[in-house]
Amino acid sequence: MSVSDTDRNVIEKLEALASEKQFDIAGGKVRRTSSRFCLGVEHGDYNGTELFGVGTGRFIWMAYKPNDTGRIRMVDVNFQQDGIIEFEAGRAPGAETADVADSWARFPFGADSILKREGYTLTKGMDAVLFGNIPGGGMSRSASLSLNLILTQFEINDITVDDPMRVVDLAQAIENDYIGSPCGNLDQIMIMFAKKGMGTHYCPADRSIKYVPLGDSAPDFRIVALDTGTNRPGLEKSTYKIRRAECEELAALAGNEFGIANLAGVTEQGLYDRILLHFENSHPHLLDRLCYIYNAQQRFYRMMEAWKTGDIETVGAIFREDGIGLRDDYQISGPELETMCDIARTVPGVYGERMLGGGDKGAAGAIVAADAVDTLRAAVDTAYPRSRPYYADKFAVHALTVVDGVKELSL
Repeated sequence: MSVSDTDRNVIEKLEALASEKQFDIAGGKVRRTSSRFCLGVEHGDYNGTELFGVGTGRFIWMAYKPNDTGRIRMVDVNFQQDGIIEFEAGRAPGAETADVADSWARFPFGADSILKREGYTLTKGMDAVLFGNIPGGGMSRSASLSLNLILTQFEINDITVDDPMRVVDLAQAIENDYIGSPCGNLDQIMIMFAKKGMGTHYCPADRSIKYVPLGDSAPDFRIVALDTGTNRPGLEKSTYKIRRAECEELAALAGNEFGIANLAGVTEQGLYDRILLHFENSHPHLLDRLCYIYNAQQRFYRMMEAWKTGDIETVGAIFREDGIGLRDDYQISGPELETMCDIARTVPGVYGERMLGGGDKGAAGAIVAADAVDTLRAAVDTAYPRSRPYYADKFAVHALTVVDGVKELSL
């Protein structure tokens, strides 16, 4: 399989660190997992909505080679301060261990622990070196890493799983059950199933995946990540956890009265109006959350149809509407994220922009005409440091293409 210049440069970086740490990865493989860009419905997964998104070209690379020692040894270029992570396959320490909580080691430990819990036999060790360039917050770095680890453990232990949705569930369990992060499955789905040039449509009713090709008439455009330079704490420490609990509270309150299992069940105007009337005095803040989910669902099929026909301007306009709803009704954004959006909104050729992912911090995103990317970058380079001087040397603008979510390369 052909290797891009970026892949080759990263592989050289991985090989250099492997040599320094005396890891044997010669003749092994590299598994590359992507980031994701949700087009709709952000925060819809735990509310039961359909989902639509793409894989994007920021990645986690893991170079690895099995060994016969039964021990797993890993090191990450990005987190060299954590040293070498080493443990016996099938015997990772528990999440309650004090030195695990703040280390990236919680992910390989979590993968090992979850797979063992689910009855998989893990006997093979490996040497592995990792590197990632996914912004920290908004583009699913943790989901990308979790999927990479699960898929690699399956490969080296000769475990076959017929249903790829099983891999999604296991990757989600690493975050939910081992780490304690209350994430949904949007991120894992959008990465696991991503295909180059395609949109991924997930229907939770039957857990089906459909691919939506981009219309031939689409103009040349880019998906742009606007990394604010901020670091978001885990979802378990963020506004995400609060918003999820609020949505579940309203679904429980309205369940018996209106026959809904989750907020995605509110799709008709009449039902929506009755719920608003019923709870307007007792739970107005919960109704704001419903307002975003309801309106985002109303926009969902319009966005997919626009994607099919190549009407990227409409895709961007709906993306922008979603962003305003996330900011005002869902109240999940953050000041740095909104500064990025405010700047992007002033640039001709930016079709739409909004915050990404769990909220509070991390990255915003934009859908941009290809010939406007440089103008957007210049606007951010000028305006963002003036508004957010603390992050003047931390922010970044990344122009991305739609890519495969999982790819294997050779060393």
